[in-house]
Amino acid sequence: MSHSRDLSRGAAAVGSATTDTVHGHQGLLLEEPLLFEIDNPGAIGVDLPDPGDFTPRLGGVARQGEIGLPSVSEPEVVRHFTRLSQKNYAIDMGTYPLGSCTMKHNPRLNEKMVRLPGFANAHPMQPDSTVQGAFELIDGVAHWLKELTGMPAIAMSPAAGAHGELCGVMAIRAALDDREGGPTTRRRILVPDSAHGTNPATAAVCGFSVDAIPSDARGRVDVKAFADKLDDDVAGIMITNPNTCGLFEPDMIEIAELIHDAGGYFYCDGANFNAIVGRVRPGDLGIDCMHINLHKTFSTPHGGGGPGAGPVVLSDALAPFAPVPWVVHGEDGFSLVEHADDAGDAKPFGRLKGFHGQMGMFVRAYAYMLSHGRDGLRQVANDAVLNANYVVSCLSDVMTPAFDGPCMHECLFDDRFLKDTGVSTLDFAKAMLDEGYHPMTMYFPLVVHGAMLIEPTETESKRGLDEFIAVMRALVDRARAGDSDAFVAAPTMTPRRRLDETAAARQPILRWSPEVPTAEAAE
Repeated sequence: MSHSRDLSRGAAAVGSATTDTVHGHQGLLLEEPLLFEIDNPGAIGVDLPDPGDFTPRLGGVARQGEIGLPSVSEPEVVRHFTRLSQKNYAIDMGTYPLGSCTMKHNPRLNEKMVRLPGFANAHPMQPDSTVQGAFELIDGVAHWLKELTGMPAIAMSPAAGAHGELCGVMAIRAALDDREGGPTTRRRILVPDSAHGTNPATAAVCGFSVDAIPSDARGRVDVKAFADKLDDDVAGIMITNPNTCGLFEPDMIEIAELIHDAGGYFYCDGANFNAIVGRVRPGDLGIDCMHINLHKTFSTPHGGGGPGAGPVVLSDALAPFAPVPWVVHGEDGFSLVEHADDAGDAKPFGRLKGFHGQMGMFVRAYAYMLSHGRDGLRQVANDAVLNANYVVSCLSDVMTPAFDGPCMHECLFDDRFLKDTGVSTLDFAKAMLDEGYHPMTMYFPLVVHGAMLIEPTETESKRGLDEFIAVMRALVDRARAGDSDAFVAAPTMTPRRRLDETAAARQPILRWSPEVPTAEAAE
């Protein structure tokens, strides 16, 4: 076959800690090629009936030839994806310490609820009268989010965190345009230097320039530097609280007063809401809008596990500019306001999504909210903060915390403890792979050199945290003992050895092409 695979590559790819084998398999760690490489011409997984005579409706865009999809049987498909799944680290396998990601356990009750036929089989084009339950659930989620944030209005349609940011900044721009009777002259948004990368990107996409605010020695926003940047061209500020250093911003009310006095608006990135849910209402801090990652705080699968959801809560000042659609409750039940002409006195800036958001995420989040209740959600924040502080207290004598004092939901270390060891943050993270752990978030936030950001979340047990802490301490001891060669070589026990992440990011190979046999290439 012209694109057969080299059976030795798996063994070569695995380090000396394993034994070379004929097929590249190492015991139950099975080498697996791409689906295209196991193409088995003639094999099929399902028999479809002959469509018979019909008139195609594709016109000039009808397919003219084969499209290159592999032919595989059902057993081959099942084996292929089962083997691939065994190469993925997942929250269901162990501690997942990615900082700023909130990789918490997803209760299976949520998954049971989302599979109820009335939700799972609903179609967005159904008549309103047939999806009253879905509307009631969306309205219920919206109510909980408004109560938890102390905000009067909400946009439910944004599909994820960055999409929620887009919604909030577009609402700010719409409010400014409306206030000035035309395109606003305020073209500058202030963003802390420790912000999530999507914050400045969102501001730029919405036509604003980005002006960075430095952090002070405490790892918080430098309020004086912020105040010095205020002028009549400032549209707003975007702050994450707790911030990406894992610290609570204590000057939020003062910052809100300053930005409002200057005529701007206050956007809060709610990605870290898990640390304060049930304990702090962002609306009480003077915030005008904030997105909420349902797939973080309210425990719905995210990352490779499924879509997120990023509802945006809005203050009275921004509520009139919320995007359509939204749910309303009248005498005849629930319905959607779909068009600006039906919005009454509101002035929606437009529509962000084809339909009304991520229904599956709403169901999971609502199940989570109802399961925990008000007191339970408060306990979520308490335990998330407790776990993070337990980790930092158990590691601070061998690793170097980036900032003094207690943290919030995540703890941040720098690479000072690795000085003169010959081991870098990346080397340390690669060694964690051989220990069976997904590494923490590395080199972020950028304001900390060699950053290592760890977020255990509230769903990790003390036993699980103690095992993780023991591994981290052992790795530090090994680095300080001078075993830098082992770190530089790591990982040695993964299906693939260390990759060049920089080259992969800058020059990705996005298309597979079959190997051309030597004889054909010569011709």
